[in-house]
Amino acid sequence: MLENFWANAAYSLAPTILVGLIFWFVMRAIVRADRTERKVYAEIELEERAKFEAERAAQQ
Repeated sequence: MLENFWANAAYSLAPTILVGLIFWFVMRAIVRADRTERKVYAEIELEERAKFEAERAAQQ
């Protein structure tokens, strides 16, 4: 075991910081994926609504 106080402090904090960074990256990826999915879904829904309105107008 290291006898240097600062080295001991760094070794004891390193796992916590590492786990925190991994958690942050995972949550960031999830939020970005959700944002992208919602954007794509909105675009698809807009296209489908336009198709529906065009078909509805053609029938009348």
